[in-house]
Amino acid sequence: MELTFYISAFVTLFVIVDPIGLAPLFVAITQGMPGPERRAIALRAAAIAVGLLTLFGVFGESVLALVGISMPAFRIAGGLLLFLTALEMLFERRTKRREDQAHDDRPDPSVFPLATPLIAGPGAMATMILLTGQVGRDPLAMLLIHLAMLAVVGIVLVLFLAAGPLERALGRTGTNVVTRLLGMLLAALSVQFVLDGLADFGLVPT
Repeated sequence: MELTFYISAFVTLFVIVDPIGLAPLFVAITQGMPGPERRAIALRAAAIAVGLLTLFGVFGESVLALVGISMPAFRIAGGLLLFLTALEMLFERRTKRREDQAHDDRPDPSVFPLATPLIAGPGAMATMILLTGQVGRDPLAMLLIHLAMLAVVGIVLVLFLAAGPLERALGRTGTNVVTRLLGMLLAALSVQFVLDGLADFGLVPT
């Protein structure tokens, strides 16, 4: 494979994962958390996302086929779960729940929704399957594709770790406004996931 293929792979994953767009989502989802806890969540989310994308890159569709799940069904499930998170952001249920719970009882968003479906979402997983499918089982080509994926997730992590200054710059009011706005965007994104899955099943027009 030529170098342009791997550059294209990086750009494709970057667009699909959208690290810049995820940074304010991370701020909204971890609003009010102390710095050390926020950093730990960012590191866990990035590590889990790398593991998931590597799993799909190496084993491809056989991972889902093993348990009888199609990629369209995976898209629909991810969209429905993401919609629940969007509702919490829109109606401040997440903030109220944190205020009512003790520190140790706070829900950990590192697995859901950060690692999946936000970082390692259906689109990113499908992209890894597609990219690795194009190079066959060439070990070097597989390695380079996964290095491109690591670079993208690394950018996500750097932006997540810079979330504290971003939240301080926005202030409480600004963060609340951004949280509501991003809740709307998340809701729309989740609906798009569901529509894409239904379109793959031929249930809605493309």
